[in-house]
Amino acid sequence: MLRPHLRGVGRFTVRDGSGTTAFDGEVTFEGGGLLSVVDASGHPLSIDKVGHLARSFEATDERIREEILVGTGRALDDLRDRCGLDAYLNYGMLLGAVRDGAMIAHDSDSDLCYVSRTESPADLIAESYRIERRMRELGWDVLRMSGGDIKLLLPLSDGRRCHIDVFVAFWVGGTFFQLGNRSGTLSESAILPVSTIELHGHTFAAPARPEEMLRFVYGPGWRVPDPAFKYADPTAGIRRLDGWLRGFRTLMGRWSEFHGGPESAEVPRKRSEFAIWVRHQVGADVPVVDLGAGNGRDSVYFASYGHRVISADFSRISRRQVKAKARRRQLAIDVQPLILGELRTVLSLGAVLAREPHHLYARHLVGCLDAAERANLWRLARMALRGGGSLFLEFSSPAAGAGPPPPMDLVRRVQPDLVRREIEAAGGTVVHFEERAGHDSFDQADPSVCRMVVRWSPTTSSPTHSKERP
Repeated sequence: MLRPHLRGVGRFTVRDGSGTTAFDGEVTFEGGGLLSVVDASGHPLSIDKVGHLARSFEATDERIREEILVGTGRALDDLRDRCGLDAYLNYGMLLGAVRDGAMIAHDSDSDLCYVSRTESPADLIAESYRIERRMRELGWDVLRMSGGDIKLLLPLSDGRRCHIDVFVAFWVGGTFFQLGNRSGTLSESAILPVSTIELHGHTFAAPARPEEMLRFVYGPGWRVPDPAFKYADPTAGIRRLDGWLRGFRTLMGRWSEFHGGPESAEVPRKRSEFAIWVRHQVGADVPVVDLGAGNGRDSVYFASYGHRVISADFSRISRRQVKAKARRRQLAIDVQPLILGELRTVLSLGAVLAREPHHLYARHLVGCLDAAERANLWRLARMALRGGGSLFLEFSSPAAGAGPPPPMDLVRRVQPDLVRREIEAAGGTVVHFEERAGHDSFDQADPSVCRMVVRWSPTTSSPTHSKERP
């Protein structure tokens, strides 16, 4: 995250957790001038606890800090009074209030938790969606992070948005779980009934015994600031939370970093060759659904030729970029969220698409998916294409000496025979197949790219097969 800012001359100090200085000196990188790590408005940035560049509270003036405190209080009141939850301040905000009597300088967001009374993961998720709907009704901009936590996006007068995380906490079989990744032993009496705590003149609901909660979260040394602190969460607890509430968003953060980082600028803005190939095979009056739309290059292309387009991706940054492009070009593109690892959004979009004829388009999406996500892709296609239309696929396939396509560690090569077997098991028919040299998602030469056209219509034609290689 720092790499784009490493230009010019800067002073660097490296210290370990005990405060011992390992290095202190001037370092020169390429480019002239003084090195600075600032946002577009010149505000200092720092790396937050999850590895993102953000404005810390230390770099926030008192007026903006007050807006954050007021917004956090309003969120807590809405969760308690309007959603009926036992919600409380936690994590960095609670630590700062108890240990320092002030917001922690290097922190950059607010953290709230609430106690759920159910042990069933399905009920926990249903409750979380109920909370999301209610908070939206109350005017909050909400970003869903998993089945058990959401972010409230608080607009600030300096143009940025502060994140207020809302995490579920619950007991299963005597073990206490609290998102992020916390799990272990903590009694209910340590949390309920809630107490109150003061922070910069504001009163917030807090766990009944805040010190016990902080010991549970940060360990016995929580009273001593530790710049090298790392959570040491039990592996079994992390696996359970992933399986219950979070599995579908394993790579969401990395995709968001890609779409919001410098590497995404290398993805062409011009339509792909596959989009041209598909457009010549579909009627101009038939809608196209661009699945895994990325930067929206092909969504824009189809819309510019008069197609009604739905552009779907699971990255919020990606969807925001496509909306901006559509506005600039005055194109009517319907941008929708789609998380193929989450059955809820798959069924929701599938039900909408089943109402009218259309085609599904997925370029280099298959290589981004695991087996469960591919199964949901075929489920979505089966729902959406029963009344006609085709699924157009392009993906990188294995070739001798060929490594994984970019972006590295996010896309893989997939065996066409595996894809065909999965499609046929889901009731689809491959009506066109070809495998030859092509291009990856960056339009760089790829030695082996597979194209498939798939139908779920009862009147599919006989499959045609060709295998071409240079």
